[in-house]
Amino acid sequence: MRTPRVAWVSTPDETLLDLALARAAVDRSAHERADLTTVPRALADPSTRVLTLRGGQAAVRGDGSGPHAVTLVLRPPADSDAAASPWFLGRHRGVAYLAVLAPEGFDDDGPSADEPSAEPDVRWAGLREIGAELGDADAGLLTTATALAGWHRTHRHCTRCGAVTEVVLGGWVRRCPADGSEHYPRTDPAVIMAVVDESDRILLGTGHAWQEGRVSVLAGFVEAGESAEAAVVREVREETGVEVTDLVYRGNQPWPYPGSLMLGYRARALTTELRPDGEELRFAGWFDRTTLASEAAAGRLTLPGRSSIARHLIEEWFGGPVAEGAGPGGGR
Repeated sequence: MRTPRVAWVSTPDETLLDLALARAAVDRSAHERADLTTVPRALADPSTRVLTLRGGQAAVRGDGSGPHAVTLVLRPPADSDAAASPWFLGRHRGVAYLAVLAPEGFDDDGPSADEPSAEPDVRWAGLREIGAELGDADAGLLTTATALAGWHRTHRHCTRCGAVTEVVLGGWVRRCPADGSEHYPRTDPAVIMAVVDESDRILLGTGHAWQEGRVSVLAGFVEAGESAEAAVVREVREETGVEVTDLVYRGNQPWPYPGSLMLGYRARALTTELRPDGEELRFAGWFDRTTLASEAAAGRLTLPGRSSIARHLIEEWFGGPVAEGAGPGGGR
């Protein structure tokens, strides 16, 4: 196995990517989580703002026409919030922020009096769709709330004894009442890489379960005992048979589906023969800028969503935004 030559930091004329979901203006105020009065005091304060999640979506305003064009619709605390075990997201400019899950069956029952969706100009949207259009504070709030929601949904029981766990520390810990063990939100590191060959073509692939025409850069999880750079080399080789070198780190952002931290890289291809593995990828191909632009504009190729690090890596190589026609959509 070749050892990749790694650029550990960006060169002076190459700043890290400005990633949509890496932004955060809210102070998480982690030191307040252990204080049992933090959430009750926030619920009693009318200046507190509450983010409600329903099926992975939040209430928003705005047309999504560009950066900061969409805003979260936050509300003051309601009497019913205490029973929903609110999560403490932090503070921003002296205001406390909480997140709650809407009750089960909310979609069938329609909006309650406490829900902001009763307002005519409000819609529900998820992080994949609107992450790039949110401001810094809202992007951080929704990313964190989405990550916590996914973790709570799949980790309700103690991994040691199977008992139902209790939500403590403002939603950041689940404690087992039977054995006292504590369980924390899980984050899985993954690498995602723009591989470029000597002809300045980018390597894109179609996942096995994806719709026809949807493409992205390659990605994969970092294995136990493995460095991120070694994972880049291994994943590209396993999925396409291509060997890479000259890795350059480009930035990272969370991708809470359900709990990944995406570490972005650029890499140079040493070989160009493609052998898609047929498991992770059913298609892999090299694209120059002219082909990518024309295929995307015609709707025959669909690129990852603008909130994803994949889109940032592709457009960094492309040299700017890529216009798209109608297509199935995507992300990562």
